[in-house]
Amino acid sequence: MNKKILVVDDEQSIVTLIKYNLEQTGYEVITAFDGEEAMEKALGEQPDLIVLDWMLPRLDGMEVCKELRQQKVTTPILMLTAKDEEFDKVLGLELGADDYMTKPFSPRELLARVKAILRRLQHVPKQEETNSQEEGFTVLDIQIFPEKYEAYFRGDLLDLTPKEFELLLYLMENKGRVLTRDQLLSAVWKYDFAGDTRIVDVHISHLREKIEENTRKPEYIKTIRGLGYKLEEPKPS
Repeated sequence: MNKKILVVDDEQSIVTLIKYNLEQTGYEVITAFDGEEAMEKALGEQPDLIVLDWMLPRLDGMEVCKELRQQKVTTPILMLTAKDEEFDKVLGLELGADDYMTKPFSPRELLARVKAILRRLQHVPKQEETNSQEEGFTVLDIQIFPEKYEAYFRGDLLDLTPKEFELLLYLMENKGRVLTRDQLLSAVWKYDFAGDTRIVDVHISHLREKIEENTRKPEYIKTIRGLGYKLEEPKPS
């Protein structure tokens, strides 16, 4: 079955351009032109990915993203923005977007981003398969099961976005190793994100909020100054 993508933008020409290129690649495309219509279709149509413009009438992209995440909708979101300030990009990620692109962009770049984001869905099992016994990774109080796409902290299921899950999985697969931001970008985001390593810092911050008792003194995900990050088991107190 073809992946379904919801494209949201108030500019008809941009919607037409994105829709054409996605359909030529084999995706099913549904569209919306304001924030309220985007919410309705995101909840009703259950797309596999949402391409969401930052500035929208009735309800802007930030509010749409925030509201979907508050409703526990984990559908990947690719944010489009005409703004190029670092603050805007980081804010979008903090609200729950998985990635962003700055306008103007080429259709080829958009398709590359879409494919990279959707690649993870190929590894998510069908619901009836998730009851099977499966080996995962454990680091003291953290357990992660790649095939089930589930992670637990002290027995409680963690509410992670797709990118947070993939980042945690990669850190646990490489327990004890120092990983640079560029390594994490390449491994988790699957394409060149050179110069935008702040995206890693934002997601690391989100993970720490969910597994660390004191985010200012993290015990699991350590910052290695000048290098990157390392996941390790806390030292006994």
